[in-house]
Amino acid sequence: MAYTDDAVQAKLSALNETQEGIVTVAQWIMFHRRHADRTAQLWMQRLKESTPNKRLSLIYLVNEVVQQSKARKKTEFVAAFSPIITESTSVAYKGAPYDIQQKLRRVIEVWRQRVIFDPPIQDQIEKSLDELDKTRGPGKKATLGGSLFSSGSSVPQELQPLVPLQTTLSKVDSASKNTVTHAYDEYDKLIDPANPVPTPPVHAARLSQVLKNLASAEGAVAESIKARWELIAGLEKMLEGHKTTLAKDEAVHQELGARRAGIETKKREVEDAIMRGLTDQQPHEQASAPAANDPRRRTASAATDGGSLEEPQRPDVEGLTPPPIESITPVGTPPPAFTTTTGADQFAPELPPSHDEPPPAPLALDALAAASILPHQAKRDHTNGYEDGYPSATKKRRVGSGTAEQDFADFGTGDAYDGIDADVADMLRRD
Repeated sequence: MAYTDDAVQAKLSALNETQEGIVTVAQWIMFHRRHADRTAQLWMQRLKESTPNKRLSLIYLVNEVVQQSKARKKTEFVAAFSPIITESTSVAYKGAPYDIQQKLRRVIEVWRQRVIFDPPIQDQIEKSLDELDKTRGPGKKATLGGSLFSSGSSVPQELQPLVPLQTTLSKVDSASKNTVTHAYDEYDKLIDPANPVPTPPVHAARLSQVLKNLASAEGAVAESIKARWELIAGLEKMLEGHKTTLAKDEAVHQELGARRAGIETKKREVEDAIMRGLTDQQPHEQASAPAANDPRRRTASAATDGGSLEEPQRPDVEGLTPPPIESITPVGTPPPAFTTTTGADQFAPELPPSHDEPPPAPLALDALAAASILPHQAKRDHTNGYEDGYPSATKKRRVGSGTAEQDFADFGTGDAYDGIDADVADMLRRD
């Protein structure tokens, strides 16, 4: 394809971000190196009209062209792009997303490492980008040394003073390495015994050039040393500040530990006092004070309020329950006389004895009285002489007798001691 403006515009428009596409267009441009100046102008025009992503692809294209030209000892494109490279990088950098800015910074760093452009031009490129970062605001400044595909992150506020120092050190260190390498190479060529000695005028010119390179390298290393010492001073200042803060934090930590130990001791003391039934609020006053339901408290309260002193009410006392009659009645005691609450026992007529029934034999009665002590107690009437609602025979006999001697006649017989130990019976008889 013949070289024309339309052809160049078509190649730049069809450029994509792939490595193959960039290399293909770069080879076509380098083939027409006689039109390097015109190509640079058309490239700059296309760069201003493109989007941020397209501008990054155009920067990659220039990077491929100038590096390949430098490697082939062809200086046409380096000379053509040198006057516009500072402006073009500023246009591509301004307004671009942060990840694209990082990728552009990486490309510019490669240019410095490989000395693609002259050092003054390289310094102008980096200075213009630094100015754009200042207008952008703190915390968004891109730094050299990042990856082309890294998005980066904001720098903490505490490290902001170190960012410019590190940036300066990276720049001068990269420049010094390239300068020192070039000076060493020229020096080795000059003193190599294998190389023939040139004529004195040429030899003097080479010596002057090597001397200039050595002086430049020495100055670059001096700048690197200065920048590194400034960074070390900043780091030491930050370190001293952190040491001071660390001492304060350790003192606060010890004080908090002591206070915590004191509170734990106090807590254990209070818990022990609670377990012993004690309190810390004047226990002697609490012991002497009347209870809440004490009548003295109510009387004193009434007197304080100006009211009349009334006699306290009698406290509610639970009545004593008398023991059952069986527990205090001697064994063998006859049941009590028939009594009623209606007075029927006073008006009941005494029935005459029945002559139809034969009188019981005395021996039979004595035997019953002696042998039926326990059954008599077990069958004792608890209804005041009534069995199933009717007066019993025992009641009839007691009402008819009327004398205490007849009631206790059964206890006077000798048969009452049957079944009792002989020694006990003798003692009872003597009594």
